[in-house]
Amino acid sequence: MNLRQILTAPNQLTLLRMIFLPFIVINLVKHDFKWALALFVLAGLSDGLDGLLARTLHQQTVLGQYLDPVADKLLMSTMFLVLSIEHRIPWKYTVVVFSRDVSILIISGVLFMIAGLRDFRPSIFGKANTAAQIGAIFFVLLLLVVPQQWVWIARTTFLRATFFFTIVSAVHYAFLVQHRLRSLPSAHNAAVPPAHA
Repeated sequence: MNLRQILTAPNQLTLLRMIFLPFIVINLVKHDFKWALALFVLAGLSDGLDGLLARTLHQQTVLGQYLDPVADKLLMSTMFLVLSIEHRIPWKYTVVVFSRDVSILIISGVLFMIAGLRDFRPSIFGKANTAAQIGAIFFVLLLLVVPQQWVWIARTTFLRATFFFTIVSAVHYAFLVQHRLRSLPSAHNAAVPPAHA
């Protein structure tokens, strides 16, 4: 890995998103929900901006391809865990989210070591799952700041969508892996990292 990859603007934004995380957690634990929400929104904006910059400035790097999904998973998993500990999100959602992510991580690692499979591109259901998780966390935090019925409805809707898409995307991922294993020669040549599966 070269220092120039770390110093690109998109990768710096991704690292900044990871730096935001402990401060979001600190504010959640302190019940300073306005700051937690503000920092979470900033983290989300940096996520969209780093991808845009990478494409616009032609600064797409191997490091960025791995670092970006890791930062996203770290942010979302930590948020679900802390909010469940704080009794803001029912544990069933957090358990499902963690179970899926850990399973995919283990399967991806095993397939890479055994079969050299590197093609773990995100599916449409995986992207929908990520969007549902982001929406769920946003509205859970917003409800703590603006306790109104429409916010509660949005929170409940996105949590249920997260539960649904987590299960559907996990099943779909299993079918995708089988398909990619059958076309292993082309998968060997792929250099796409494990992203938002």
